[in-house]
Amino acid sequence: MLHYGIKQNIEELKSKIPEEVKLLAVSKTKPLEELEEAYIAGMRDFGENKVQELVKKSENFHDDVKWHFIGQLQSNKVKYLVDKVYLIHSLGSISLLNEIEKFFGKANKVANTLIQINIGREDSKSGILEEDLFEFIEAVEKCNHVSVSGIMVIIPIGDEESNRKYFKRTKEIFDDLKEKEYKNITMKILSMGMTHDFMTAIEEGSNLVRIGTGIFGERNYIVGGVSNE
Repeated sequence: MLHYGIKQNIEELKSKIPEEVKLLAVSKTKPLEELEEAYIAGMRDFGENKVQELVKKSENFHDDVKWHFIGQLQSNKVKYLVDKVYLIHSLGSISLLNEIEKFFGKANKVANTLIQINIGREDSKSGILEEDLFEFIEAVEKCNHVSVSGIMVIIPIGDEESNRKYFKRTKEIFDDLKEKEYKNITMKILSMGMTHDFMTAIEEGSNLVRIGTGIFGERNYIVGGVSNE
């Protein structure tokens, strides 16, 4: 059964999003049939928030797809992402950094990551607080198997004015880090904005938006924890 909306949704999104902004299809909970429709419509970047689901899909889908891990990553699951994941968006603690360094090191691979910043200082969300960022950067510089390509945020739920404030502040941090030189760190990707706020995010400098509902429609079932689409 074809879900005609998926192709139309992607075309509509691409017409709104500037060419230099990457559209990431948040495919968590979605069956491969729906991913296939998105693939046919031109999507090659898919985001998952469960390690097991990412691994299973990656083993049963097209080889040219780039898999992004966008959920809260548990340390004991890191080893399963080696050779499967293109970009880990949710590098948000030194303990997780150490686990990624360890398991990617064992395989002699380099993990491509984004630093997740807890810009809204929410207890319910993981990520580095602003004041801990430079200590975290120092830890990244000591790694041999972790590369940071930018920043990801999941902002607090709010109105457009509140959203814009958080996006603007994140962009300031991104620009500040971009001007400096660090080992293992470059500021290329600013991953912020989801289905309900991606246009505001783009206006404030995002160059990667994570869209789930806007592509696939409502999720198939409620997933515990924080949404990332």
